[in-house]
Amino acid sequence: MKVILSKKTTKEVSSYSEGYGTFYDAGYKKPGIVDSLGTITFESPYKGGILHVFKNRFILYSEEGNSRKSAVIDEKGKEIIPLDDHEFNTPWWSEECIISTKQNKEAVYDFNGTEIIPYAEKIRFSGKNRLFVLKDKKWILFDLHGKQLSPREFKEDYSFEDDKALIINEDNEYEIIGNSGQTLHKFSKQVVDINAYPYLITQNKATGKYGLIDADGNTIAEEIFNDATPEYFGKKEYIYLTKKGKTTVFNKKDGKLYAQAFKYLNPLLNNFFSVYDDKIKKSGIIDLEGNIILPQVYDFIKSFTISGKDFIYLKKGNEEQFLDQNLKNIVGEGVHIFGFYPENLIIGKQDRYYRFSVADHSISELKNISQIKNEDVDYFNPLNQYSKPLVCRNTGNLYGILDGKGTEIVPFVYEDIITFGNAENEIVVKKEGKFGVSNFQNEPLKEIIYDKYFWQKEVLKLDKSKKTDFIYFTRFKNNAVQL
Repeated sequence: MKVILSKKTTKEVSSYSEGYGTFYDAGYKKPGIVDSLGTITFESPYKGGILHVFKNRFILYSEEGNSRKSAVIDEKGKEIIPLDDHEFNTPWWSEECIISTKQNKEAVYDFNGTEIIPYAEKIRFSGKNRLFVLKDKKWILFDLHGKQLSPREFKEDYSFEDDKALIINEDNEYEIIGNSGQTLHKFSKQVVDINAYPYLITQNKATGKYGLIDADGNTIAEEIFNDATPEYFGKKEYIYLTKKGKTTVFNKKDGKLYAQAFKYLNPLLNNFFSVYDDKIKKSGIIDLEGNIILPQVYDFIKSFTISGKDFIYLKKGNEEQFLDQNLKNIVGEGVHIFGFYPENLIIGKQDRYYRFSVADHSISELKNISQIKNEDVDYFNPLNQYSKPLVCRNTGNLYGILDGKGTEIVPFVYEDIITFGNAENEIVVKKEGKFGVSNFQNEPLKEIIYDKYFWQKEVLKLDKSKKTDFIYFTRFKNNAVQL
């Protein structure tokens, strides 16, 4: 859409979301707003910038000399919160309200311009729907409608997670409070992590060692461990306590501790864990009791949830397996798995490629595909649970991209397509010996006119006739500096 709107308006549209884009007129050095049809709805009379908050709400910046003013506007430039010498607290966006900072004090407004909380010493968002307001050096708890929720005065602007916050109360005790500031639990021990609630990680003030208690203060694990970590992703069934290079697993379902002979564990299905040996750099599988299910001979082990069922992927050299809950390999021997997707796998066997259903083990061939580029398993992490779309070559020796269902999303018209690590959306495409930049949505980002390209972590560097252009990867655009 950015590319389409840039062509329609002859302006450089730098962002687009929820029906609106923002542009900057390099000639007049002024910003503006454009809708999805390419109609310019607002051109700012000021030098400065426009930041899209959500839907039809924007922050307008005016910069004249050393003077900087801000306003909240709608898509037509109507000032919802008038232009003034205030700044807005944009890192913690909410669609209900925003914090205005003016003359070292802060206030809260809703996006209709109504003042919710008048100017105070400081105001901080806490969790999804709470605010802490500093008055007379004490923090008071409010909701997003400006209602004070508790008469309590807090020492800090604590953070709420799942309607709970860990605080140090007036008696210097560790306490968990609810969403209205009410006491839920008090503890004599030092609680340092409540992410595994109703289980809590404690730390001995004298030794620095970690332990585990329940919400009633009952000891589950003594404070003898060097580290204690809850699961932050997935099913969050376990807590890991490490000591002397070995890990003890606490199973939240049965409330028991299981001492293991290994240090590095990752949960799989059915109380199985992958275990990694950093000396031989190999992985195996154990159960909760510590029994070895598969020896440490594998290069890579990971769990996947496909079509609502859990599976384990194993890789050893060129051998790959995809195990169900009975540890049966459902893809057969000699199969290479190219893509893992929420509904199916993309596999290859004997120079043919298929969409594989884990539900009934049926396959459907991807027609006219002669090669699929392999992605490195290092791509997977808690934020990248599934594969990217796949770069493929067809029988006509041209490259395109298929999504996880085998649907063409980038046409097969290129001599080559190069993708990049992590979750980068930008791709380099090659045609008639020249390079350009597109993305997985098949949006042209740079024309196919360049002689060379270089990957420089945050940017792609493109060279043509001794001239160099740059394009930032999407992940880094908000942190971009002028090159």
